Amino acid sequence: MRGLGALEAAVMDVLWRATGPRRVRDVLEELTRDRQLAYTTVMTVLDNLHRKGWVQREMGGRAYRYRPTASREEVTAKALRDLLDSSDDVEAVLLRFVRSVSPHESAVLRDALGGGDGDSTGSRG
Repeated sequence: MRGLGALEAAVMDVLWRATGPRRVRDVLEELTRDRQLAYTTVMTVLDNLHRKGWVQREMGGRAYRYRPTASREEVTAKALRDLLDSSDDVEAVLLRFVRSVSPHESAVLRDALGGGDGDSTGSRG
């Protein structure tokens, strides 16, 4: 999956927040709360996202319904993985990252790696 432009990211945000597949009209209604867009603009963006592999579409009645091919968390984790893979010194990158995390994030990482006490809230009481 290639990167997203600003409007593509806004459309994906609508789809990631949705509880199920959305029609072009549904996405348009969400987006026009903040800006004016044409139906055809949103339709073109969704078609581009489908072509890029970001969304799946299925015919529902006479209109396509769109849904993300991956969750926001999956996409973010893949982006982090790609960044690590592009580094010549993964260890240095990881060490700098770990030094930048909050206590809560540190607890989540420890728990995920099996070295925590099971409390990922960051409190130790």
